[in-house]
Amino acid sequence: MGKRLLIVSTLDSSQPFGAFTRPFYLGQYLTKDFDVLQLGLDCSSVKYAPSISIGSRSLKSYIKTIEKCIDEFCPDIVYAQETLPGLAALISLRLKKRRNSSLVLDFHTFSAYEYWMRLFSVANPFKEFVQCIKTYIAQGILIFSGSPIIAAGDSIPKLISQWYGKAPEQIYSIGNGVTEDLLSTESFLSKDPYQAFRPAKIVLLIAPKTFQFPSNDMSVSMTIQVAKHIENHQEKIHFVVIGRDSSDISEPIPSNISFLGFLPKREDFVKHVKYADIALLPFSKQAVAGGARNKALDYFASRKLVVSTPEGLRGLEEFRHLEHLLVTGYSTEDVANTVLDAASNLKKYQLLVDTAYTLITEKYSWNARAQNVAKILMEVRAS
Repeated sequence: MGKRLLIVSTLDSSQPFGAFTRPFYLGQYLTKDFDVLQLGLDCSSVKYAPSISIGSRSLKSYIKTIEKCIDEFCPDIVYAQETLPGLAALISLRLKKRRNSSLVLDFHTFSAYEYWMRLFSVANPFKEFVQCIKTYIAQGILIFSGSPIIAAGDSIPKLISQWYGKAPEQIYSIGNGVTEDLLSTESFLSKDPYQAFRPAKIVLLIAPKTFQFPSNDMSVSMTIQVAKHIENHQEKIHFVVIGRDSSDISEPIPSNISFLGFLPKREDFVKHVKYADIALLPFSKQAVAGGARNKALDYFASRKLVVSTPEGLRGLEEFRHLEHLLVTGYSTEDVANTVLDAASNLKKYQLLVDTAYTLITEKYSWNARAQNVAKILMEVRAS
């Protein structure tokens, strides 16, 4: 029998995107090396291991549930992802005086920095400042606890050092991965979902509504402005947004953009990504788009030509302009002109698509990521 691994996260099956994909897919592949128990907000989609849904973001609810898991599951390792689950796990293990369980933390983002960067671009800066202080204190407690940390990007260890004046002794950088259904090279036999917009090239944006962070809202706003800028080229380019309904948009919508809403079926989502021509990551500097990493990887895995602002690639510095994708400036005009050029010259940029796909398959599958995580967890447990 393998070591018992309790994964504590904010996994929410009703919102299967962004940060929630990390605990789900790592948990799925970590079952090869551990007896896994998955604990999150809503784990109804977890079929690969026993799971417990907390249903509440309160610290008290998390602590109560984790304590019960410690008593009944007796984990060898508690792998806590994000700040709230990390705090709850740290408190629970100390209250239980559980010295036989090792705690490993996972930071998908460095939240205090993200709140700080958006401070002057949101409607309620005071609320954003309060969140910045709260997360700074909370993540500081976890950092100074001495527990090993797995970070979802190379920028996180650097930010920890800058903000706390301390570099944790045990910190490992293991980014996110991509799923097998997107990596598949099998041809789609189903009907093109964008047939009504053809012969225009489809420029895709994935921007679901997310908890607390407004990064996706900012990307939608920029996409609308880009669409307006090149609306007279609608026979050549049509923008499609997944994750939003037109009723969510308060500003005038140009004729060359469509909002498909949330696609609940995974196969529908994959089909819409696969049939698109260009994928867009239009994030401003203020967006601090940690979740964009997931979108970028999905796009690369689906063999899409990616057009991104620099912020859209934060944490994915391995992917470079004119080698794997097209990186623009932050102005609407710059993004619009790059999209227009990309739509007119897809064959010219095919080598970028192929190079990015090769890098993805070699290093960024969830299976490969889980193997790296498993190795760290084993080393921590053995020490």
